[in-house]
Amino acid sequence: MHKVLGIDTSNYTTSAAIFDPETGDLLHKKQLLPVKQGQMGLRQSDAVFHHTQQLPGILEQLLEGEASPPAALGASLRPRDVEGSYMPCFTVGGGAARSLAAALGVPLFGFSHQAGHIAAGLYSAGRLDLLSERFLAFHVSGGTTEAVLVRPDPDRVISCELLARTLDLNAGQAIDRVGGMLGLPFPAGPALEQLALTCRSNIKVRPVVKGTDCCLSGVENQCRAMLDKGEEPPTIAGFCIASIGETLALMCRRLLEQYGPLPVLFAGGVMSNGIIRKRFTEEFDGLFAQPEFSADNAAGIAVLSAVKAGMR
Repeated sequence: MHKVLGIDTSNYTTSAAIFDPETGDLLHKKQLLPVKQGQMGLRQSDAVFHHTQQLPGILEQLLEGEASPPAALGASLRPRDVEGSYMPCFTVGGGAARSLAAALGVPLFGFSHQAGHIAAGLYSAGRLDLLSERFLAFHVSGGTTEAVLVRPDPDRVISCELLARTLDLNAGQAIDRVGGMLGLPFPAGPALEQLALTCRSNIKVRPVVKGTDCCLSGVENQCRAMLDKGEEPPTIAGFCIASIGETLALMCRRLLEQYGPLPVLFAGGVMSNGIIRKRFTEEFDGLFAQPEFSADNAAGIAVLSAVKAGMR
């Protein structure tokens, strides 16, 4: 088949995707890593173990019924495209892709998890044309809260220049910690959003933004104080999401003032939040992935690999 297989083994999810560059069709399978009730994530050694257990089954499901092997492979090898960026869990997907490519005699391409998120967002939004242009991208998850300037790159397809970041807690960490306070399952994003939708309180927030960088640890602390004072869970959930949303909005406004009216893509698991998405669509005319492509997935890795292979 003239298709490309992408693999991503992040700190949250085992995933693989097949992209057909001729039709634009994409099929992906993924499975969350198991986290015990009350825990806020996994140790890397546990994540590596679970990926080695889950990836074979994911690949079997994905490749079942395919008439021929993939023409190229890709994998996420590191969190971001910066020196020293490393996380053991990505060695599982990288190693599997390397073995498959050698056995099949097909090319293998490596990318960062962040680049995969950006490409998945563009694919889902129907804007892969932006791979050849400059644009702003927010990557907001449990492991990253950054804004980058994305440019075409002959070696990596796209390059990401860091423009803004969190100075302490990541947005996804804040959401998971607040969710943990309220007894919600990990990862807490979907449940916290549903709880926030029932909030009827008039919420006021004051984001902490220094230049274009942000601080989010105060969100956790304020939510803890609200809980200790007996505030209702919907109000706490609404405050948490509103605080994160207003913080990201202020960062985006300041970046657009500096860099002009560039397209803005919002990627990463936090950006699958419907409350934040509605607000940013209205204010910034932002580009968003569908929720299944916002959370960790291998779709963008498959797309980038196809571009790098000259198949698209």
